Amino acid sequence: MEDEQSFSDISGGRLSLQRRYYTQSCREFCLNCPRLSLRSLTAVTCTVWLVAYGLFALCENSMILSSAIFITLIGLLGYLHFVKIDQETLLIIDSLGIQMTSSYASGKESTTFIEMGKVKDIVINEAIYMDPLEPQEISQVVPVFQTYSVGDLAS
Repeated sequence: MEDEQSFSDISGGRLSLQRRYYTQSCREFCLNCPRLSLRSLTAVTCTVWLVAYGLFALCENSMILSSAIFITLIGLLGYLHFVKIDQETLLIIDSLGIQMTSSYASGKESTTFIEMGKVKDIVINEAIYMDPLEPQEISQVVPVFQTYSVGDLAS
């Protein structure tokens, strides 16, 4: 069985949450984030190149323009490979464990598996606050859906 819900994040971007139930003991939750906006990409690129052109006009050094192009390309590749997450998946198999997968815009995937024996409790929190925790209460907190916290979602 599968169902899908749509939400908006704080910025107004569209998020979709898909829930798939394979068996009673196996469930998957998939959060799809909005793709990279061409408008924001163009704005950042134009800003960097305009600043570089202004510096070129002052200094008359062509290395400034070349470095602006190089920095823009390296920055975009780094953003797509390390920062921009397109999809996050949480697969829960009751007797085995929890698998969390993040798929980046560049195609890179990062997967983490937690054995069910190591899971003490699951906490659903509306927002994450950086308050100090008692060390004896929680040994390790593993955040799921790191791109957008549940507090960012609004129906």
